[in-house]
Amino acid sequence: MSTTNGGQGDAGQPPQLNVLAQYIKDLSFENPNAPQSLTPGQQPQISIQINVNSRHIAETDFEVALALEGRALINDQILFSFDLEFAGVFRIRNVPQESLNAVVLIECPRLLFPFAREIIATTVRNGGFPPLLLDPVDFVALYRQRVAELQPASA
Repeated sequence: MSTTNGGQGDAGQPPQLNVLAQYIKDLSFENPNAPQSLTPGQQPQISIQINVNSRHIAETDFEVALALEGRALINDQILFSFDLEFAGVFRIRNVPQESLNAVVLIECPRLLFPFAREIIATTVRNGGFPPLLLDPVDFVALYRQRVAELQPASA
């Protein structure tokens, strides 16, 4: 089955998605109330924000970055907070133009997420807390939300 209608590649070539590199662009961890915050006690309230950004860096290459921000609170006191920007460079070929944005903003972050999750778990553990294991993320829902936010602006 050929999926190159209106695509960038040669007719009859299958779609290709290659990871060329993955890396930490920025990592910050704060433990402002240590060592008092390290005493086991109440279950903290944890909030996490996730965002996906991309930029076209060459004809078939894209940089995709996951931005993860989180904090743990007990009674409005910060136990810890983190910011991680984890990125990758992806080469995408033979994907129809109308599908390219979805591949960049769904499939690429899906490939990056397990590595970002491990970095956060290890960083939180090294900060003196139990590892924070993030739940899987529905990047399709994030993509749909982003498209819905952009549609009223373009109308």
